[in-house]
Amino acid sequence: MGKIESLHGTTPAEIFESGLENVGEIVGVAATVLWKDGRVTAGWSNLDAASLSRMILILDEKQRRATIHDSDLDD
Repeated sequence: MGKIESLHGTTPAEIFESGLENVGEIVGVAATVLWKDGRVTAGWSNLDAASLSRMILILDEKQRRATIHDSDLDD
């Protein structure tokens, strides 16, 4: 059985980068989603790499937009 490690505090970009560095070792992808109402859903996917990459990049961009405001970027 596989070893399960926590990714708490890890950004989608960090997960994606690790995946790129170790792509030859990946045989499937497991995902867990924490919903606003406190529910947690989990599962795995054999989604093609291009679709998975796009999803992760979109999630990362959404997180960045939610946490970095234009006023924070002003000199």
